[in-house]
Amino acid sequence: MTDNTLDKLALTEPEVAKSKSVGRRARLRDFQAQLMERMQAAKLGSHVRANQLGVLIGRTRYLIDLREAGEIVSSGNLTQVPLTKPWYLGLSNVRGSLTSVIDYSLFEGGEATHQDSSCRILAFSNSLSFNSGLLVSKVLGLRNADTMQLIDDSEELAEQGKAAKPWVLNKFIDADGQIWSQLSLSLLVQDQEFLHIGQ
Repeated sequence: MTDNTLDKLALTEPEVAKSKSVGRRARLRDFQAQLMERMQAAKLGSHVRANQLGVLIGRTRYLIDLREAGEIVSSGNLTQVPLTKPWYLGLSNVRGSLTSVIDYSLFEGGEATHQDSSCRILAFSNSLSFNSGLLVSKVLGLRNADTMQLIDDSEELAEQGKAAKPWVLNKFIDADGQIWSQLSLSLLVQDQEFLHIGQ
C-alpha cells in the first residue's frame, strides 16, 4: 500500500469527531427504540414485570406508570411563551404535535432542572388527553416497584409542615438505598395550579 493510499484512508480530526457523533446518535436511537418496545410490551401486559418508567428530575427519582407515559424525545429547542410561570418552559414539537413542557422540579418549589445533553421530554400519554410533557434530567429505564420497599413519609411531611401532594402516590426505597417517588400524571393534570400557567 502506497503512502498516497494511506493518506486517502486517513480521516481528518473533524471527520473522526463526526464519525463518533454519528455512532453516539445511533446508539441513542437504538436505546430509545428498545425502551419504547419494552414500554409497549409492558403496556400490553406481556411477561415484562417492570411496570414503571424511572426518571430523574433534578436530584429526585420518580416512577411513572407506563400507561401514563408517552413519547420520550430530546429536549431540543423550546419556544418560550411570554407571561407564563417560571416552571412553564414553553412549547416543543413532539412528533408534529405542539406540547407544553413543564419543569416539575420548579413547579414543586425546587431548583430549576439543569438542561444538558442527557435531558429529555417525557410526553404525557395520549390517553390523558393533555398535550404536555415533563423535562427530565435523565431517563433511568424500566423499574419494578414490586421489588421495592414502601416508605411512610407522613411524619416527615408533618414535621416540615407540608401537605402530601395527591399526585405523589407512594415513596419507595430500592435495594441500593435509592428513594423513588411514584408520580401520577393523571392526578397532576387535575391540579388547578398546574392548569394555570399564566403569571
